This record gives sequence, structure tokens and C-alpha cells, in this order.
Amino acid sequence: MYRDNTLIPSEAVRLLALGILAGRPMSYGQLAKEVRHFTGRIVGPSLDLVGAPLEVLKVEGLVAQVDPAAKGEDAVLTVTELGRSEMLRLLASNVRPQVSDINKLIIALKMRFLHFLDVGDQRVQAELLHDISERELARLTDLRGHHGEEDGYLPAWLDLEIAQTQARHDWIGRLRDRLV
Repeated sequence: MYRDNTLIPSEAVRLLALGILAGRPMSYGQLAKEVRHFTGRIVGPSLDLVGAPLEVLKVEGLVAQVDPAAKGEDAVLTVTELGRSEMLRLLASNVRPQVSDINKLIIALKMRFLHFLDVGDQRVQAELLHDISERELARLTDLRGHHGEEDGYLPAWLDLEIAQTQARHDWIGRLRDRLV
């Protein structure tokens, strides 16, 4: 992790793989396909997300083969208790306030796997995301105030960004409030 307790790209891929397997066991080949599909749809093709092979998860004891005799990409994997602990640790990470492809991926991962946390920890994560969206909204509003009278398309684009951020902030607030 970075010093601010945010995930590096390879940890985001690790969280994704562990979360998928926490939902249901699947073959190595299917897991690789699922990881590529999800990351590709959230951030597009990215060299940052070509992390260590999923095989490393087996070496580290985070996943195990259901049938130790099975070979190759058809071997069905499941998450271990150590892997579940690692998934929960990664899921509890911080998120940087700037909107970036990696942050979008990390937030999407939190939304996809938040249900694996107990309700109290889900609320903590929702609070974190709400605070981040609030800071992002303040940053954009300040920028809009500073550049609002300029010619060009920046003011209109900032209005769009502010509206989207406000909608996300409101949605996360409603989610947080449901998590009692």
C-alpha cells in the first residue's frame, strides 16, 4: 500500500481476485478472465493493472486448489482463511480523493465486495467514501468559482463534473444512512 493506506494497482487486482473467489470457487482460467473483464471495463486496458500472476496467490497461501491433483487452467481455486483476511484488509483501505481510473476501480471493488464486511465496517467504508466525495465536491466547486467567468468550455465541463460528483455524494450518503 501507499503511505496513506491506499491500494497500489497490483493490490487492487489482488482484492478483485480474492473477492471473486470469496463469492464462489472457480478455475484459474475463469478467474483470470473475470479479472481481465472487470478491470478492462472499469479502467480500460492498463499496464498498471498487469500485476503479478494469479499463481502468486497460491504460493502465498491466499487461495488453494479444491482438488490438489487438478492441473493447469482448469484447476478450481477457492479462497483460504488467510486469503479472506487479506481481502478484508485490502477492502478496508483508504481511497485517494482525486478521481482517477485506479480510484474508480478501487471504489467499484469496494461496491462489489462491501457485503463481505460486517455492517459496522460497511458503514465505516461508506463514511470514508462520503467524505472523499465531499472533498472532491469542494475542490471542484472552488475550481468552478475561480474559473467560472472564463471563456471556453471549462465552466460547462466543471458544471458537469460538479453535478456528477454531487449525485455520487448523495447516493453514497443514502447508502451510508441505510447501513445502521
